[in-house]
Amino acid sequence: MAATTSNPSASGTNPPALNGPVPGQSGTKQGKATVPTNHVTTKDGITVRARIDPTLTVEDVIRQLCLNLKLKDPPAMFSLRDEDDTLVTTGNLNKMIKSRANLKLVSSSVIEAADIIEKLNLREDKNLKLALFSLQKFIKEEQFAHEFLKRGGLKELIDVIYSSHGNTLAYALVAMQHLMELDYGWHNLDEEFIFRVVQILSSDQSLINVCRPATAVLKKLVEADPRNATGPTTAGSSRSIPRPPPGSVYVYGFAVVFDQMRQVPRLLETVVNRLGSADTALTLYSMMLINSLLSNADDDRWEEFVNELERLNVRKAVVRLMSSHTIEDLTSSILDFQANMIRVTHRRKTRFVDPAKEPSHLAALEFIWDASKLSEEEQPDGPFKWRKLGFQTEDISREFADVGVLGLDCLKHFASKDPDYFATVVTEQISRPPERRCPIARASNEIVELLSEHWAIFAPGYSTLTTFQPFFLDYHKVHALAMQFFLRMWNESGSSVVDFTRIVALTRSQVGVALRRENVRPWHEVQEDFLESDYQAVRERQMKELEEEDDLLSKVPVRNLRAKLYKESYEFVRQQRIHCLTQGAWFMNARQVTALNPRDGIRRPARPWRFMRLDTGLKYMHYVDCPVKIPIRAGLEDLPERFEISQVTEVATGTCASPHHAIRDTDIPQHSPSMPSPLSFSLLTASDGSLADQIAPDVQRWADWTDGLNMLRRDGGHVASGETAGFVQALTEIGLKIKLLDLAGEKVEIPSGLVAGPPPPTSDFFFSDLPYDTQI
Repeated sequence: MAATTSNPSASGTNPPALNGPVPGQSGTKQGKATVPTNHVTTKDGITVRARIDPTLTVEDVIRQLCLNLKLKDPPAMFSLRDEDDTLVTTGNLNKMIKSRANLKLVSSSVIEAADIIEKLNLREDKNLKLALFSLQKFIKEEQFAHEFLKRGGLKELIDVIYSSHGNTLAYALVAMQHLMELDYGWHNLDEEFIFRVVQILSSDQSLINVCRPATAVLKKLVEADPRNATGPTTAGSSRSIPRPPPGSVYVYGFAVVFDQMRQVPRLLETVVNRLGSADTALTLYSMMLINSLLSNADDDRWEEFVNELERLNVRKAVVRLMSSHTIEDLTSSILDFQANMIRVTHRRKTRFVDPAKEPSHLAALEFIWDASKLSEEEQPDGPFKWRKLGFQTEDISREFADVGVLGLDCLKHFASKDPDYFATVVTEQISRPPERRCPIARASNEIVELLSEHWAIFAPGYSTLTTFQPFFLDYHKVHALAMQFFLRMWNESGSSVVDFTRIVALTRSQVGVALRRENVRPWHEVQEDFLESDYQAVRERQMKELEEEDDLLSKVPVRNLRAKLYKESYEFVRQQRIHCLTQGAWFMNARQVTALNPRDGIRRPARPWRFMRLDTGLKYMHYVDCPVKIPIRAGLEDLPERFEISQVTEVATGTCASPHHAIRDTDIPQHSPSMPSPLSFSLLTASDGSLADQIAPDVQRWADWTDGLNMLRRDGGHVASGETAGFVQALTEIGLKIKLLDLAGEKVEIPSGLVAGPPPPTSDFFFSDLPYDTQI
């Protein structure tokens, strides 16, 4: 029950609780109020004390305050806010009471929405900026957003975006960005609006504070793809596409946005260039937009988009970020990009080479052939062309069957990197007797397989790389170095065709050595390992490795089995991590280091503990803040606060510190209040805010939650912890050994490769398990 009010200047006067019934309500609880006193300030500047019954709704509290203060306006015209302008709702009322927050009785969302829309419509510069500044804050509130949209506020906001510039445009775009965090209300944006955002983003004249929200708006439009919606599916296609329900915002997506991007050719180049911006926030937004485009690109436009990114050297830009970034917020986005590039690489590796249907494939093959400076010959068994380069047959599609377009790209890059060297190597091999020639093309494909195995390019969405891998982003360059190593080992050892697998084994060993500790090794050391290693030293090291390893593991069927088990292990761990989220756990509340005041390190927070639990629908994270740990029942009844998981755009790690001096009963490892804890993480939103800043009690819980939250994302995200990556790897190896033990028990011989036999002479046949002479 809202209590009676009293003037705080009247000393010795306690505000008595109101025990009478609220108008329009019966059966109100009687008795003395025992809740703390809150101060409430009216619009007229009068401050009073009030005792508030936490069992009431906010509407009842406002009604009682209006009655006690004898306000003439109806209660529907008022709302309550705290000193930070946070709207008081029934959900957070209890929290406001316990914290004794100073409250303000202000205009309701209905009044605020109508007032802001009127100012947007008038376009008076001074009032317009103030209205947009208020809109940025209020649009996040469901009540205000509902009123704003119902009264046509979105149209007015869009008109401002069309007509304004400078800081006014920045405020309008930030308001639009916050509005788009809702999952309703912006389903009718047309292509003209999307083109306007694209134009703003591509302009060199746009201010940084304009580019940041414009990038976030475009990212949100990309992610509002029908494929990301939950709803009935549309049949009749190889890929089931959900049909979003009426009013759903999932009506845009990559295709819609990319069609507008095509009309401004410089847009993608501008976004890539901004990865080198001195403004870290703009760099982060640009990185997130690129990741979103990569994750949501559809099949029809995928190759065009990826090829354009490659032309703009986006990999090189990200490699520079890896070595120069100082803000932890970028780490997660860089790892996301790395995971996206693994998906790109895997897709190219599994894409069939078909020169008869794909002009680009034919052009690449013609370039390789021209660079070799060889001439085709006719032999009794047919044309002798591709076998000169080291292929085993003239069927080029079949030769690239295991490495796909990735293998073709790598061979073309090797030929184009130094055409004279390539031609010399090919001519040198052709001049030798057939049995002494190094099969260059076959070696190239084998190295593609070795590098794919090293970087675990098994399947899209299953990356467990937890550290920066800058050399992976230079895949073609590493491939060329490994090719030079392979050729040098072949020549120095005087190898013949029968020694091919031995040289492959040497190269596999050297790949592991040269690419070790990739996140900290300089590039020149990698070059030295590949170009200057002595054959005898490499051979001796490999022999020691063979004593410890089983050659069986390097055979193609076993490698394929490992890839299958890896995917199964990843999915198992993913389900386990998400199960941890639905079980819930306690964390220490923390603050991001960049927001800490030195004196905050010795101040004990009022509620230092937070229990968080993901709902079974995997949509909302529910939580409660407490002064001490308390028993939490199953379900969500004890967890009054919540936020939507889809709002989380990044799980940043190592970002927070805690006022540990004031919490002596904690089992969490202590660190300086000015230094981030390695067990901390923040759930960041696209609007620069943080939904949660927590510190885990131990490494296991930190790994469970950071990786679980990343794995929840539609694009699969990335694995952040070595614990999870090691868990996946351990399960894979255990599964592989069990499978191999089964085969060993059956005494099955595993071949090094499988070659399909010739097709049957006729299709007029059937298979039967009956003896061949059985009469039917």
